[in-house]
Amino acid sequence: MRVFLVAGEASGDRLGAALMAGLKSLTEVTFQGVGGPLMQAEGMQSLFPMDELSVMGLAEILPKYLHLRRRLHQTAEAVLSAEPDVLITIDSPDFSLRVAKLVKAQSDIRTVHYVAPSVWAWRAGRAQKMARVIDHVLALLPFEPPYMEAAGMACDFVGHPVVAEPVATGAEVSTFRAKHGLGEAPVLLVLPGSRRGEVSRLAPVFGGALGPVLAANPDMRLVLPTTATVAGLVRELTENWPQRPILLDPGQMTADAYKAEKNAAFRAADYALAASGTVSLELAAARTPMVIAYDMNWLSRAVISRMLRVDTLTLVNLVSDTRAVPECLGKDCRADVIAPRLLDLIENPGDQNAAMRLTMERLGEGGEAPGLRAARAVLDRMG
Repeated sequence: MRVFLVAGEASGDRLGAALMAGLKSLTEVTFQGVGGPLMQAEGMQSLFPMDELSVMGLAEILPKYLHLRRRLHQTAEAVLSAEPDVLITIDSPDFSLRVAKLVKAQSDIRTVHYVAPSVWAWRAGRAQKMARVIDHVLALLPFEPPYMEAAGMACDFVGHPVVAEPVATGAEVSTFRAKHGLGEAPVLLVLPGSRRGEVSRLAPVFGGALGPVLAANPDMRLVLPTTATVAGLVRELTENWPQRPILLDPGQMTADAYKAEKNAAFRAADYALAASGTVSLELAAARTPMVIAYDMNWLSRAVISRMLRVDTLTLVNLVSDTRAVPECLGKDCRADVIAPRLLDLIENPGDQNAAMRLTMERLGEGGEAPGLRAARAVLDRMG
């Protein structure tokens, strides 16, 4: 079996590598395509460095437009030349679906897209456009298949990768607490995002909300895992917080050490204040109750708020079909709104436990690994 894969970001590289491992365990297979170090370790030589595709935002894309366009056509031509049994594109829809469109225009190569677009939240028309070039979708969330099937694509829920991530042990949590001098103090995990724009918006608001919380809980300690790209900005923006957080900076340790520290921090935390996104699922996996807060620039807020089709953006709420996790979104992303929600969470942390357990169960916790499930789905649909 010949498989051509295309991934454009680190998260897609992880998904792709797990899928490749699953396919290798089920059938004889060879790989070609574009991927990062994890996919290359599974046996694929990347057509060009995957990092060239890892750009976000209009300001970043415009200067690289011509180069990205060349890579787009190079990738499509490589697919057509390879004549694989299946083309699997992984997330990065702006690039991936354009590749699939070029390939479908000149062939009948089967196309699979891994990670369904969030049409259940906004821009429902994306599913119909996608169906013109994609035969089969691998979904991360259990409620997504009906949306894809209604647009005319086959779709299988294959589990979310968060269920395959290790959760820190009690011993690792104890080591983490001792290393950072936390003792028995309650820990609040603070997660203002991983991109410069969102950190710039959220960190000052989060800092303002922490004042009343720390005044009511003077022994509480703050822990803030960050990313290498925003660590310096986070240090600057947290200088005037009522307490300087313990900053976990991947730039100051090995990748494995940082991953272990982050996992231990999530499990050690008693509560969390986090930006909206997949991080809510990571917190659910660690069984850490949370408050979610998020805002964007005024224009994006105005446009997206008119397009939203759901009354919550937190994945724990959506997957569990509850509204257990409190949200402070848009105009409510203010210190005076967030602080009372956090104080209420500290008083009643157990209210979210059932929703977090149900979320992880529905995402596939304790079952077959998502990469293997995805591989089975690809093979089953090919007959």
